[in-house]
Amino acid sequence: MSEYEFITSKNEHIPVVIETKRGIRNITLRPKVTCQHEIHISKPWLVPTSEALRFMESKRRWIERIFAATPQKEKLCHGDTITILGQEIILIHNPQQRGNTFNNNILTIGGTPDMFERRVRDFAKDKLLTEIKSIIKTTPREFWPHHITLRDTTSRWGSRSTTGTISFSWRLAFAPYDVMRYVVMHELAHTKHMDHSREFWQTVSELYGFGIERAKHWLNIHGAELHKYF
Repeated sequence: MSEYEFITSKNEHIPVVIETKRGIRNITLRPKVTCQHEIHISKPWLVPTSEALRFMESKRRWIERIFAATPQKEKLCHGDTITILGQEIILIHNPQQRGNTFNNNILTIGGTPDMFERRVRDFAKDKLLTEIKSIIKTTPREFWPHHITLRDTTSRWGSRSTTGTISFSWRLAFAPYDVMRYVVMHELAHTKHMDHSREFWQTVSELYGFGIERAKHWLNIHGAELHKYF
């Protein structure tokens, strides 16, 4: 059990995990809305815990908005339909089958019932990663990352490290294809511009084409919905 808690205005007690890191200058907050609600705080070595907690409290309205916008988790079952990158997929459970099969928009999941959602999640991740790699190959090689990772992030849809690794939220599997493609191009553009300058947005536009504002608007309005499963 966490030593610290954040108590919301609705009396939800959210565990707070504080980690001290060398080499960072600022306190960072990462609300986690997946599985169990948590708040992760990273603080510089010399910053006392009390100051990190005060910083968290100063961001109360922002934190509460994030948790309030998180939809209730929907449990996936045999016969449900799920949309992955704009494609409607019917989920079927066949306990006699060992692995997964996917034909004619029907995903048949094998194994025991307790493995059902995990295997749907793995399918979504694999499909997303395949599409991301395919999109990247349509861009000039100078934008290609050294490595691609999928994470379960809440505050960012993507990020690029100085070492050339690009990370994406695997929740993008539930976004429309063009929205996911926008996030990919956004992160690729950071290969040349590690800021959000006018030159950066020009590069995004050159990579993506028409429709950037529409994709950004969709994420702003519907982004929280991408966390409704698992």
